[in-house]
Amino acid sequence: MCGRYASSRRPEDLAGVFEVEKWEPEETLEPDYNVAPTKEVYAVLDRPLKDAESPRPVRQLRKLTWGLVPSWAKSPEGGARMINARAETVHEKPAYRRAFAARRCILPADGYYEWVTGEQERELEVEGKKKRPRKQPYFVLPADGSVFAMAGLYEFWRDRTLPDDHPRAWWVTCSVITTEAERTPLAVAPAEGPRSLADIHPRMPLMLTPDRWDAWLDPARTDPDALRDLLAPPPPGLMRAYPVSTAVSNVRNNGPELLKELEAPEEGTLF
Repeated sequence: MCGRYASSRRPEDLAGVFEVEKWEPEETLEPDYNVAPTKEVYAVLDRPLKDAESPRPVRQLRKLTWGLVPSWAKSPEGGARMINARAETVHEKPAYRRAFAARRCILPADGYYEWVTGEQERELEVEGKKKRPRKQPYFVLPADGSVFAMAGLYEFWRDRTLPDDHPRAWWVTCSVITTEAERTPLAVAPAEGPRSLADIHPRMPLMLTPDRWDAWLDPARTDPDALRDLLAPPPPGLMRAYPVSTAVSNVRNNGPELLKELEAPEEGTLF
C-alpha cells in the first residue's frame, strides 16, 4: 500500500522534469517529509485550461487533496479511506473506474515509507501477548535518485451545500494506484533486513517510468483494456530501501531528518 510518502522537490524542478506548461505560484506547497492522507499534494495532469479558447489538454502541476472522493458521493467523509486504488481492480470499482478512464495523474514523490513488524514483536503478537507490535519504517525510493512518479487518479466533487463562488464548493481529490510488491532483489538493499520490496510489504505504489508518462496522462485514451496495459509493473531492480527513524510513525513529525538512513534497524524492531 501507500499510506505515507515524502515530497520535498520544488515546483519549478517538478515542472521541468514533467514538462509542465502551467502551474500557479500561489499553489506552491512547502516541502513535506511526512505526507499523510487528507494532506494537499502535487499532481501532474493533462487537462484543458478553464475558459481557454483551445480545447487541447495542457500539462499542469496542480494542488490536490490526497484521499479520493467520488463525484457521486454524498459527502467527502470517505476520502481519507480512498487513498489507494488497486491496479488489479481499478477499472471496475465504482469509486475509481470513471477516473481511471478519464482522469489519470502522476503524484511525484521523493519516495514512500513502509513499515515492517519486528521479528520479536511478531512472536509476541502470535503468542497473544498484549503488546502492540513495534514496526520498523523503511524509506523506498528510486536507486538513481530520480523523482518517484506514482500512478494516480483524480476526481471532482461538488459540495451542494455551498454557493458556486465559494472557495470550497469544488473538491479535487486523488488516489495512489498500488500493485504487488516486487520480489526481485532491490538495486540497493540495507546491510541487514529486507532484500526485496515484498519482504517489507506485499503492496507498493505503481511506479511509472518516463516512457509511460505521456500515455498515462493523455485524457484521449479512454479504452479500459488498453489503459490496463499501462498498469504493468516497472522493470525490476530500480529501487532501493533503507531503515529510518520510527519518528516518521508520528504524522506530527516532519523534516529532512526523517529521511536519514540508519545503519541498522532501531533496537526492538529487528527485521
